[in-house]
Amino acid sequence: MSNPRPKDPTPDGPDLDLETDSRFPSGPWVGYFLQKELPPGKHGMELRLTFRRGVVTGEGRDLIGEFIIRGKYQVEDGKCWWTKRFVGKHDVAYQGYNEGKGIWGVWEIPPSWKGGFYIWPEAMGDPTKRRLHESIEEPFNDFIEADAPAVELVAAADAEPQAEEPLA
Repeated sequence: MSNPRPKDPTPDGPDLDLETDSRFPSGPWVGYFLQKELPPGKHGMELRLTFRRGVVTGEGRDLIGEFIIRGKYQVEDGKCWWTKRFVGKHDVAYQGYNEGKGIWGVWEIPPSWKGGFYIWPEAMGDPTKRRLHESIEEPFNDFIEADAPAVELVAAADAEPQAEEPLA
């Protein structure tokens, strides 16, 4: 006999509704925003984001304070938009794109404050930093094989071209 009631999800079980597109992993994200206003410069931020069925939610902090995130994203084109709401303060509108290396775009506090931003999954590492990759130098072995000794080949290559006699 089957049970007509659906099973309640377990609180500690995996959330099957989380986004499966690798560009939008739920969890810790980091990045920065740029601004011209005081204090000007590049300012870091830490976020914990959840991507689920086209909706992004989360929380985080930066030099202004703690905030919450509520917005949308599209896996079809990577477009994202959300509101960053500072607890007891103001809202900031964000709009950007995810092309597989994090989300980049612009933020705005209407009517006149705006700047750029870039965030990425913490596990990805900072894509703005150059990394040294281990490599080895392999010897160059792309020589032309010929019957003549190498000295003769070099001498022939350095010789002045001979003019051909005109045909009569």
